[in-house]
Amino acid sequence: MLRGIDISAYQSSSYDTDGLSFVFIKATEGRSYVNPKLTTQTKTARDAGCVAGFYHFLWPGNISAQADYFVANAPERTGDLLAVDWETTGDGTHASNAEKDQFIRRVKQLRPHNRVLLYASRNFWLNIDTTSYAGDGLWIADYVTAGKPRIKAKWLFHQYTSDPLDRDVADFTSKAALSTWAAGA
Repeated sequence: MLRGIDISAYQSSSYDTDGLSFVFIKATEGRSYVNPKLTTQTKTARDAGCVAGFYHFLWPGNISAQADYFVANAPERTGDLLAVDWETTGDGTHASNAEKDQFIRRVKQLRPHNRVLLYASRNFWLNIDTTSYAGDGLWIADYVTAGKPRIKAKWLFHQYTSDPLDRDVADFTSKAALSTWAAGA
């Protein structure tokens, strides 16, 4: 299992990359928010030789506009990973299954050379998702033993804790295998 983290503007731009193979960075949310630390957090990941991933926190409505906004603001490089963060918003709502699927498809259309993933909690995956559509792969959040999420579906990334920050593992044999997969979209 490869080790990684996911971060947002709440974390420092000079985070510790020791032992990490990948870093997911929040890029955007809705149609108006861009992580103010996106550029510097991306540089830290790239300077450490990590595979870089970028995620968009999805709100219900205006799905094409959100996908366009994400793609316009997320760094673009072959081998970067893109993800949709599908969860409950601050106002207690969430995008529908159709909206989640539409967002992934639109991002894949706009960035055909990047892998596009679905990030969802175990609860969303088991109790809210009805399509099982995860684009190029599932990134599951379940706070249990690393690499042992309590789902039957094939997953590629597992967020297993948020203490002291979001830590993840990836189901790849090596960083080279992850890099090859990421670049092969």
